[in-house]
Amino acid sequence: MPSAADNGPDTAASDGTAAVPDAERPLPKSIELMWGLASAGTRGPRRGLRLEQIVDAAIELVDEEGIGALSMNKVAERLGFTAMSLYRYVDSKATLVEIALDRVLGTPPETPPGTPWRAALHEWAWAEYRLIAQHAGWLSIRFSAPPLGPNNMAWLEAGLSALAPTRVPEPIKLQLVMNLSLFVIGRVRLITEIDPANPESEGDWGILDRVLDPERFPAVTAAVRAQAFEQDEGSWEDLFFERSLGLLLDGYERLVDSYA
Repeated sequence: MPSAADNGPDTAASDGTAAVPDAERPLPKSIELMWGLASAGTRGPRRGLRLEQIVDAAIELVDEEGIGALSMNKVAERLGFTAMSLYRYVDSKATLVEIALDRVLGTPPETPPGTPWRAALHEWAWAEYRLIAQHAGWLSIRFSAPPLGPNNMAWLEAGLSALAPTRVPEPIKLQLVMNLSLFVIGRVRLITEIDPANPESEGDWGILDRVLDPERFPAVTAAVRAQAFEQDEGSWEDLFFERSLGLLLDGYERLVDSYA
């Protein structure tokens, strides 16, 4: 049986009015600006601004002082304008944040044609890691919807293209790429929040051996006594990112092979 969405533009909404087709609904302001579908600053002050300048100033502010410092007033001060001047280019702080989140991601690496999918995703993950780590202050932003900016789409395109030669179904390809990106974000958060120069960051794991009940926590006790928490060879990036990335891609390889 056809769904309500199949009934065309006359489909009734829950309140009894005619539903507006998706193609006719106004786009969010952030989408219009990111995709170049709306003009910004056409009636700006005499010494005009550009949207790119405002976004860059917001990014610099968060990089230096954290997301808590971000406000339209502070961004305006950096540019030598008033906050009201900024609103002629971007309608709200929320819109500015959405645009900046897409801008800080930059663009994905250009992988040469014929690169094996695993090598391409490995490079993809490291490139995303490095870019996000440069702007770690933006990691605390809570997403209310999937990011839909052009840079995010370029990263998604690159990830899916890496898997294009495989026989993995399209929905699973998307899951693999999204899972890889979430892995990268989580690892960046871990590495940036733990300061290796601070002795307290390593934790006093030896205390656990004094408080753990081996009968209640046999596996953790075994790990503590094997000094598993005191791995200090190699860099933190190698320990917490490269090794884990390799294990993740090992799993991807088994899945890809299962569709061969």
